[in-house]
Amino acid sequence: MPVSLPQTERRRADLIIENALVVTMDADFRIIPEGAVAVANGEIIMVADTEAVRREFNAVRVMDAGRQVLIPGLVNAHTHAPMTIFRGFADDMPLKEWLYEHIFPVESAFVTAENVRLGTRLAVAEMIRSGTTLFYDMYYHAREVASVADEAGIRAVLTESCIDFPAPNNPTPGHCLATSEEMIQDYLRHPRISFGTSVHSVYSAAPEVYRRARDLAGRYGAPWTTHLAETRWEFDLIMEKYGVTPTRYLADLGVLDDSLTAAHAVHLTPADMDLLAEHGVGVAHNPQCNMKLSSGRAPVPELIARGVRVGLGTDGVASNNDLDLFDEMRSCALLHKLETGDPTVMDARTVLEAATLGGASLMGMEDKVGSLEEGKRADMVLVDLKRPHTHPMYNVYSLLVYSLKGSDVDTVVVDGQVLMENRKLLTIDEQDLFGRVEQLARQIMVRWPGLELKKARQIR
Repeated sequence: MPVSLPQTERRRADLIIENALVVTMDADFRIIPEGAVAVANGEIIMVADTEAVRREFNAVRVMDAGRQVLIPGLVNAHTHAPMTIFRGFADDMPLKEWLYEHIFPVESAFVTAENVRLGTRLAVAEMIRSGTTLFYDMYYHAREVASVADEAGIRAVLTESCIDFPAPNNPTPGHCLATSEEMIQDYLRHPRISFGTSVHSVYSAAPEVYRRARDLAGRYGAPWTTHLAETRWEFDLIMEKYGVTPTRYLADLGVLDDSLTAAHAVHLTPADMDLLAEHGVGVAHNPQCNMKLSSGRAPVPELIARGVRVGLGTDGVASNNDLDLFDEMRSCALLHKLETGDPTVMDARTVLEAATLGGASLMGMEDKVGSLEEGKRADMVLVDLKRPHTHPMYNVYSLLVYSLKGSDVDTVVVDGQVLMENRKLLTIDEQDLFGRVEQLARQIMVRWPGLELKKARQIR
């Protein structure tokens, strides 16, 4: 039996989480039944069985996981976080009507810096509570999103959404790109928050906006993102206007590269999928949003077979309507089995990989987060197993994807800092948050007094 080092010779750790079922998601997909992770200065310095870690380290704090499951923090690869203020605002309608007749108008009226901070605070609370430690966001007033994310301690890659017509905080695409560059520069050395660029879509932004956004991201080695081929309407529109698919359109513009994340990517031809693979483009898969808006099924198994990197996203809650990646993982697995008629596609481990390391790779952060490995940042989630639906356990991946829920998350650590413990949020005061959100919702209802009646008519 190995002998422990004397107390005075053991290395120092800030935090040790021990006695956990550690699901590393590393290259070997190691699972450590009685595992532990040691952390110093926000970095993982050892992942091994509990006894081995105890022999090597003294820690300022030791957290006994009590045989809970310890997984890498989940990565939400596509969000519009401040849109939590529009949760349930315009449900049960196709995307074009939803976007142009409801979302764009309400955003124009209510997306202010103050409301973006409020919506982001609600979103971040929801994400932390359900195990998300990193999110990739596209919205307006992105500096306000950064401020809230920084205060809460979560990790984020943020972008200001560039679009051809005047939008909140963005009177012109040029203004949007200039603002984006300022924020990229301001956050270059931030430990958890960084910026990239984004363009809303091929139907709402000119070719030059795409080229400039791509070039700006390239100058700083930053990621960039766009909605792509989300609906049949978009696909047909671009085909009619340019004679090519949306994906081929971007290829012809010369903007496809390995720093781009295509959100949705539902309507792809085999040639489109080959283009994405050839150029190293990543895809953010949003299964629940795509189902809710009847946009279709993204050909994710086919993309993965071509070597395309795939992450999992929720989209905004106005079209989902939550930010729970456990819920999203289950939907992802079931959707593709149903649509392909093959129960073996998108197996549980593949789906969990998309929700962790896959999402991190879209932001160029796979060397920092997405798995529990020495040298990576300590973004970790403890999931409680003391509930009826968590027993028995034959396969931990199956349990995580098919049985567990965001509400089973017990403790969340980001960059070595504990953001939630025993289901108690430590960095966000929820005391008056919900009341403030409901107060804003009442103001929106006053502006749109027929909203509830219209919904009732649609349902009938």
